[in-house]
Amino acid sequence: MSKELNQEGLDLLFFNARTHNAWLDKPVSDDLLRRLYDVMKWGPTSANCSPVRILFLRTPEAKERLRPALAPGNVDKTMAAPVTAVIGYDGKFFEKLPKLFPHADARAWFADTPELAGVTARRNGSLQGAYFMLAARALGLDCGPMSGFDQAKVDHEFFPETKPLNFECEYFPDSHIKTNFLCNLGYGDPDALFPRSPRLDFDEACKLL
Repeated sequence: MSKELNQEGLDLLFFNARTHNAWLDKPVSDDLLRRLYDVMKWGPTSANCSPVRILFLRTPEAKERLRPALAPGNVDKTMAAPVTAVIGYDGKFFEKLPKLFPHADARAWFADTPELAGVTARRNGSLQGAYFMLAARALGLDCGPMSGFDQAKVDHEFFPETKPLNFECEYFPDSHIKTNFLCNLGYGDPDALFPRSPRLDFDEACKLL
């Protein structure tokens, strides 16, 4: 556990990894998507709450359902991507805590405190979204994360207008899902990349106390 990742691994996950907007005509298998989830799920979350819920849109029909919710600049690249993942989070994640955190009654911590449950779901769902992209890169995929979309439209189309906590979702029964962000997946075209944007230096973003 104390062994440091070598430079090749760091390059794959961070230094050479880019946000892709154009895609090679190369499919992504369902088996690889299953592997992706089986890697990312081991990233830590608060009380092992694991609120992320993912829809992998792999067919033209599924992509067309997403089209009306996309910002104009995100339409073409999303339609061209082999897969678009809808990264959501489950507001009723606590219903699965008896399985995920069996050594304590963790469900009781959240079941009657909707504000705490909501904050926990959003924070840890976002954390798992980051694990998702790192796992994808580790398995040789490229990512194109996006926030340019109408969340209400995506929720209405894929998570039938997530309002009351007692509704049943077509894909995740007994759940309350909201969309967090979208992420295109596939094998990016390196010739279509923009020049890399700068990042803040340590002293601009961090303080040692």
